[in-house]
Amino acid sequence: MSEPAPAPSPPLAPWGSPDAVFDRLAGEWTLQRNIEGQASMSGVATFTPLETGMLKYREEGRIRLTDGKEFDGHREYLFERAPGGFLVHFAETPPRLFHAIAIVRDGDALAGSATHLCTPDTYDSSYRFLPDGSFTIRHTVHGPRKDYLSATVFSRRAG
Repeated sequence: MSEPAPAPSPPLAPWGSPDAVFDRLAGEWTLQRNIEGQASMSGVATFTPLETGMLKYREEGRIRLTDGKEFDGHREYLFERAPGGFLVHFAETPPRLFHAIAIVRDGDALAGSATHLCTPDTYDSSYRFLPDGSFTIRHTVHGPRKDYLSATVFSRRAG
């Protein structure tokens, strides 16, 4: 006697399915970043829809080095919808691919990861979309020029 097939997993609120994550990124987020042993950053990240269908990602914040020095910083990327996830491009002309993230269910979260070779260093990146509506991005960088872990937590900015 065979067992019944397991029921499909329901979408994870508030992210929904992997295909829905891209749309749910639009808007403003607070960010808290720790670069292990080097710095921290607090700021705001905004995903702005563009006419091309991409999302322009811009983060701005205050960076504090471990020696106590502080300064303002910013960074931009372009996010592009892809089946079951998204592509992240460097905000250059023309855009250059950073990595492709395929999102899968991982316990009570959605997650995706990718590796980017920036010769001679390697970036291993992971994204987790959590049930409370927040998400995290971790970049583990190894190589002769760079060796660090950057962990960022994004929370929806209160209106």
